[in-house]
Amino acid sequence: MIYADDGSLTEEQRLMRDSCRAFVDDVVTPFIRQNWRKEWDMSPGERLPASILEGAEEIGVRTLGVPEEFGGFDLDEETEVRTFALIAEEVARGDSGLADKLVQNWKVAILLRELASKEMLNEWFPRLRADPQFLLAHALTEPRGASDRWLPYNVPEAAMQTTAVQDGDEWVLNGRKHYISNGYDASLYVIYANTDRTKGMLQGTSSFIVPRDWPGLTITKCNETVGCRFMNNGELLLEDCRLPAKHLLVRDAAMGGAGKYFRAGKIIQAAKNLGVGVACFERTSDFVQQHVQGGRILIKHQAVAIRLADMATRIEAVRSLVERASRAVDERHADADILCNMAKVYASEEIMKVAQHMLELHGGHGAMLENGVEKLFRDAAIFLHMDATVDISHMKIIKAMFPDTAGAYAGPEG
Repeated sequence: MIYADDGSLTEEQRLMRDSCRAFVDDVVTPFIRQNWRKEWDMSPGERLPASILEGAEEIGVRTLGVPEEFGGFDLDEETEVRTFALIAEEVARGDSGLADKLVQNWKVAILLRELASKEMLNEWFPRLRADPQFLLAHALTEPRGASDRWLPYNVPEAAMQTTAVQDGDEWVLNGRKHYISNGYDASLYVIYANTDRTKGMLQGTSSFIVPRDWPGLTITKCNETVGCRFMNNGELLLEDCRLPAKHLLVRDAAMGGAGKYFRAGKIIQAAKNLGVGVACFERTSDFVQQHVQGGRILIKHQAVAIRLADMATRIEAVRSLVERASRAVDERHADADILCNMAKVYASEEIMKVAQHMLELHGGHGAMLENGVEKLFRDAAIFLHMDATVDISHMKIIKAMFPDTAGAYAGPEG
């Protein structure tokens, strides 16, 4: 019940799922359990050993989204997003931070695959494939604007603060980006900047490909987050960062193109959350069938059994919505965007409740760092505001359902 139904999987998906599950059980989970102090290492580059990403490379899940012509693996187009969701769940079951590292590669690879020039793909996909430590990042969020910009705040006043000005055959970027997944240690960034101050964000934002160590780009800090700590979230500074014209990904209409990143991304986000929920259930079901309280094992107490059943029910409900939403994206249904946001927000809220049950059923055991239970609780809490906050997601759902009557949220009323 807790895992994806084998009957619904293709042979390709089943093989990928099984190899990923073995990697998580044999490599990721033992590392996390035995090295719990590494999560709190304040030297971000030292937290996750290189061998973990090398292991992900060996089983072929580090560069999903890279086409076969560039050394990757072409997933079945009819089930691609469902496959991403399946693998994201499995990796997150081992560690959500590692899942964050990997899925940023997948999502940005999809974006580049769909939008970048052949010249750029020939330059960067082989580098990504050659180096197991090569990470990608999507730099959209700024100190003065994040998921609220998708409401829509399509007025000039809500435009990107980061700017890009054309100077001959070059673009000059200035600004800041923060809360960027993989931002601290990525090798290649897709960065968004305003290119037309007279228009709304949807018509005046461009995207650029910026390599790490490019003159004018500085990685200023690693954000020390409460959960998902094996992904190094970072902040970027752009100071007269000059890029050749070929590094322009999409001019002016980049926010529309970013839908290719976010649509699959919402599903993957929900699937990662689902993986954390499954891990919570696994740890809890083992504990309550082994730990004795009041003269009997915990599961024999009705209050415990009720909570465990509630955890399983919430997980299955999340799985059903993730499956429906991912199928809608794969099959290009008209309601795909609504379902993606529903899956993301529902998973974040329901798995948080699953994690709360886990923590409480473990009692004092659950509060101790060395036991690793509280880590799952912290990881679940992060999902409430990753890839859009809960409230913003709710607003986007209603805006999509009732476009003529829902609030505009910014700018003057009609």
